[in-house]
Amino acid sequence: MVKAVVLGASGGIGQACPLVDELALYDVVNTPGVTADLSHISSVAKITGYLPKDDGLKHALTGADVVVIPAGIPRKPGMTRDDLFKINAGIVRDLVKGIAEFSPKAFTLVISNPVNSTVPIAAEVLKAAGVFDPKRLFGVTTLDVVRAETFTQEFSGLQDPSKATVPVIGGHSGETIVPLFSKVAPGFKIPADRYDALINRVQFGGDEVVKAKDGAGSATLSMAFAGFRFTEAIIKAAKGEKGIVEPTFVYLPGVEGGAEIAKATGVDFFSTPVELGPNGAEKAINILDGITEQEKKLLAACVTGLKGNIEKGVEFVKNPPPK
Repeated sequence: MVKAVVLGASGGIGQACPLVDELALYDVVNTPGVTADLSHISSVAKITGYLPKDDGLKHALTGADVVVIPAGIPRKPGMTRDDLFKINAGIVRDLVKGIAEFSPKAFTLVISNPVNSTVPIAAEVLKAAGVFDPKRLFGVTTLDVVRAETFTQEFSGLQDPSKATVPVIGGHSGETIVPLFSKVAPGFKIPADRYDALINRVQFGGDEVVKAKDGAGSATLSMAFAGFRFTEAIIKAAKGEKGIVEPTFVYLPGVEGGAEIAKATGVDFFSTPVELGPNGAEKAINILDGITEQEKKLLAACVTGLKGNIEKGVEFVKNPPPK
């Protein structure tokens, strides 16, 4: 039996997963409607929905195996992920307090932006509660990978772009996103005159969607696909399937192989390919050796940005802003 929980279920990020036996939905508004809608899908999952009243968060989280957090406000035109920080940081902090109390052993998958800061916030909350397990906390950066696969399809020549392995490391916003095109498999070349534009498109693909929606929202459908893909990988690995590797934003010192990457980059939180297993993040894989000079420059810019993002998240929990 697998119980999955979506915290922030009314935002339109999510889809049915055949590996889930029980799906609990939680949000501050509209959860009954989303629950009714999803319950019409012919899936094996039993669907329940909760609002804050009547200990809704407690009932949603109790017995959870996987908790996915897409909660928060969406990005609007002209907004950076950093602009979202003040609102979404508080939302994530309070939800993770609930996880610490009611489902501390669950795999926690953070989608809420800015991921570079919200994952450190989640870690600090779990540490304060004495239940932090770095192997079970993940920042979902899969959308960056999905975009990289899609945007390079004309060069990979693959009918199914997801069959290409395009490692994307670093963080989950702007210049902290570093596609390593030198490490793609099967191998293919990016023309020199297309390289910079392609990097920019992967890094700022979210802006493309925000602009195209003209104020009506941010990336939800593509994020739903990416969130589903990563959640499915976590569940399959938890059930014992071998050889599952996905890039994800983790606390490096707490994952095997992570200390080496932390030493090389100078940051404790970083997205890198991670081998998943029954206990979560089994091993962080260092793919930094042999990257190109162009990629080294991208990595340097990434680390500079990441350090500030991480510090901001930690500081938010240790010295909360006045209400």
